[in-house]
Order: sequence, then C-alpha cells, then structure tokens
Amino acid sequence: MSPDRAVLERAIERGEREGGSVEFKERLTKDLHLADGRRESLAAQLRHRVLSGDGEATYVVGVTDDGGIAGIAPDEFTESMDVLSLLAEEADAHIENVETWGVDAAGNAKLKDSGARSESAARSDPDAPEQGIVGVAIIREGAVLEDDEHIVVGTAGHVDHGKSTLVGSLVTGQPDDGEGGTRSYLDVQPHEVERGLSADLSYGVYGFDDDGPVRMDNPDRKSDRARVVEEADRLVSFVDTVGHEPWLRTTIRGLVGQKLDYGMLAVAADDGPTKTTREHLGILLATDLPTMVVITKADIVSEERLDEVEREVERQLREVGKTPLSVDRHGVAAAVEEIDDTVVPVLATSAVTMEGMDDLDEILERLPKTAGPEDDEFTMYVDRSYKVTGVGAVASGTIRSGQVEAGDELLLGPMQDGSFREVEVRSIEMHYHRVDQAQAGRIVGIALKGVREADVERGMVLLPRDADPDPVREFEAEVMVLNHPTRIGEGYEPVVHLETVSEAAAFYPDEGRLLPGDSGTARVRFKFRPYMVEEGQRFVFREGQSKGVGKVTAVDVGD
Repeated sequence: MSPDRAVLERAIERGEREGGSVEFKERLTKDLHLADGRRESLAAQLRHRVLSGDGEATYVVGVTDDGGIAGIAPDEFTESMDVLSLLAEEADAHIENVETWGVDAAGNAKLKDSGARSESAARSDPDAPEQGIVGVAIIREGAVLEDDEHIVVGTAGHVDHGKSTLVGSLVTGQPDDGEGGTRSYLDVQPHEVERGLSADLSYGVYGFDDDGPVRMDNPDRKSDRARVVEEADRLVSFVDTVGHEPWLRTTIRGLVGQKLDYGMLAVAADDGPTKTTREHLGILLATDLPTMVVITKADIVSEERLDEVEREVERQLREVGKTPLSVDRHGVAAAVEEIDDTVVPVLATSAVTMEGMDDLDEILERLPKTAGPEDDEFTMYVDRSYKVTGVGAVASGTIRSGQVEAGDELLLGPMQDGSFREVEVRSIEMHYHRVDQAQAGRIVGIALKGVREADVERGMVLLPRDADPDPVREFEAEVMVLNHPTRIGEGYEPVVHLETVSEAAAFYPDEGRLLPGDSGTARVRFKFRPYMVEEGQRFVFREGQSKGVGKVTAVDVGD
C-alpha cells in the first residue's frame, strides 16, 4: 500500500464517531445541502469536527456512512468540493488540501493502484474514461489567506549567471554549495536539473512577517510553499525566466505576460554583461518595468573585478537613458524610494557567502506593489492550462486587474471564431494554497466549470460575465526596431508577444519600411485568429535575430 493510499485507509479506519474529527459523505449537492436550515446545520457539524480535531477535520467524500468505498462521478465530486468550501467558509474554516483516488470500475469497490493525486497538481489523461472518485479533504480552522501584500518579481539574465541559484537561496535562506545546488528548488524538469539549464518558466515564493523572512524548509514539498503563503504577512513571488538564447521566446513570455511588479536582472561578476544581458535588459526597460540589477558570484572575483563589472553595468544603463543607483553607496532606503522606470538600483551579492542577501531581503520586503489596479474590473490573461482530477480545467496566470472570487461567473475567450464562453470559478489556488479570492498581480490557478481543458489556450482572457469584449485581428502601434539585418517592410511577419499572447503577425509600416533603430507607426495583423488587445498595452516582437518593442495606440482598425 502506497503512503498516499494510507491517507485514505487511515481516515476510513478512524471512522465517524461522536466527538471525532472525521466525517464521511457520499456526496454533497448545492440543491440539497445548501438549502435553508440544512446549510446552517452542516456548517455547525463541520465546526464541531474542526474543534474536535484541535483545528483540523478530515472529510472523506465518495464513501457510505459506514465507510464503504462507493465512488462518485467527477462532476459530482467537484460539486461536493464546492459545497464543502462554502460550508467551511461559514464555519470560519477553509479547505487546506484535497487528495483524490480513482475507483476501479469493477464494482466500484477496489481502488486503482495509481495512488493519490493532489488537487493542486494532478494532471490526468483527457482521453481516459472517467472513473468514480473518492477523496480526502483536510479542513483547517481560520479563514483563507487575506492576500493584501504581494509583489511579483521577474528574473532575467544570461545562462549560468546564477539567477535561479539566487532565487533558490532567497526562498530558503540556504547558502549555495558553489555548484548551483539551490537552483534545483526552481528547475522542475529532470532534464533541466541534469543540464543545469532552465527551459521553461519556474516559480518560487517566500515572505515576511513581524519577525522577518518566512522561507521554505523544503521547496520540493508543495505543502511547504502553501505554509509560506498562509503564514507570511507579505509575499514575494518570483517568475524565474530562461537565460539560454534558444529559449528567449520563453523569457519574453515571462517578462511580458506575467503582469510583474519588478524585474531583477542577474549579471555574473566573473562574466560581466553579455549580449543576452543587454537583450534582457532591453526587454525589461522597454516595458517600463521598474528593475534592479543584481551582480552575482561576488565571492569568486577580486574587489577590483567586482568594481569593474559594476562600472560596466552602470555604463550600459546610462547608454539606454537610465540612472544607476549603487545600493552599496546610497543604501537600501534610497533604492526602495528611487526605483522606477528610470532609476535602476545595482547590488552585488553571493549566494555562497550570502553577501548582500540581507540587503536584497530588505529591498524586497519594502518595495511597494505596482502592478494592476484592484478597483478595475477583473482581467486575467491565461498563461497555462491543465486538468486536475476531480476538479476539471484549470487556467493559470497573473491577475492583470481587479479581483476574483470562488463562485464568480466569467467569460473565457476569444475562441478561434472570436466568441466567448460562460464559465464559473470553482476554486482558486496560489502556490498550492487554496484561497477564496485573489487580487491584481497574484499568480493563481483558477479551476473553471463549463469548459474542457482542451479548449483553454494560452493568450485567452478571463473577464466578468457582464463584460462586452471585442477581440480584434488588427491594431495600430508605435514600434521601435531594436535589431534587424536589413529593413522591415510591408508584410514582415515576426512573432508578437503581448500579455500571454504569442502569435505570428504581419506588420505594415505607415512609411512603407522601418530601419534598425527607427521608430514609427505600423498596422499589426494577427495571422491566425483574434485576441483581446487594448490601447496602451506594450509588446515585444521577434523573428530570428530581429527584435523590437511596441505600444498599442488604437484597436478600432481593420476587420
């Protein structure tokens, strides 16, 4: 019997008893269990179970009153979790974690051998036949996280310049072993760990309370990340991008599509700024993202070399019209007060000796939130989608504006034909911690009712149900060509990265062409389908070695 199966077996073995913390439910329905009188009774029962378990109760769903494994359909299990979440909220509690198991179709009496799957991370084969489900939900006392203080930082930098190692040491407080060991806390794919290279966006989180940093003891445990989210008064989430040139498209996606508060560019002291460093800096600054430069690996170079690299970084910043601010000379307070789209703090660190890490902690603790007005209507561009057993389709991304709550009715789209589909928010999670609501700038996974995971695509947007979206195939923009071997003429087709959209588009410059270094106006037309585009949005375009940036100036053009 696997350790995961043991969770279910132990809960059933403990059984329901008066004064105990375990409750069996075959199924919970909105019509029956949320009706007048029944809702209050069940919330009181849940409260009793939580208090009996010293703040924690276990609900086993999909079993009979005597603990017999029945299994229920995935849609029924999802509805049961929705009802249980509402009952928990009424009892001043919340669902901490859910694990599910498929039930063998032969009599629905034998569990499949595949073991448990976490509601937070389980993926399932969309083509597999639906099985019955039995699940264990852990209910904890206290309302879900009040998510008031949370900044999102995007990291960038050349391959092997230590940005993932830097973030790994920040979120754990552990010094690196000199071989990039803390990087493994973020690189999630086996081939990434083996090669020491990141090939996709990775995420990390730590926070602060009145006593200082709240860090992860074991970042490989999802529950440890959830603990940080629950305990910290202020959170710092990292979107760790890709440093290797072949994956520049993924880096652009991380820096443009995540609705970041700040950028953090890593420059290794032994290597100094490189061509990739300049490209990443250009992307960060072209999107007006307040950015700091962190010089890493200070422990392996002389003071003279460190000073030389700092001067080189400062020179490059001045060349693009930015003002460098040395944290060593001017202090943390000045860095926090002055950082903006023109002033760039510069700080030297070492993840091995932890030099400069206390200053970086203090900066991240004090930086104000910048992204996303919370009083605007809810908007979130979808960055990823996946399917969770017993929950269904999940869309993840960074909330661009407004706030979202469990139970909200939303629109998802545009679909290929430009239409939008009505969906409902089943649940919301942030770094594996379930929350009832989340605000602008938070990285979340939103479980959706009313759509298949296969129909949710990157670049789509979630909007309030009463919104009147008008997706477009074509828009006007002011563009600047950063690099191009010849000239950009009519019909030039790079890939445009706007929010989480990554789509080939044709450019039609007003003057007929644009040369390297030129700025001008152009019509931009998506090649395959419409997207939600708004005036003022910034984007990056790229094709081979050609790169440029732009800003949407009008969307009421073309078809």
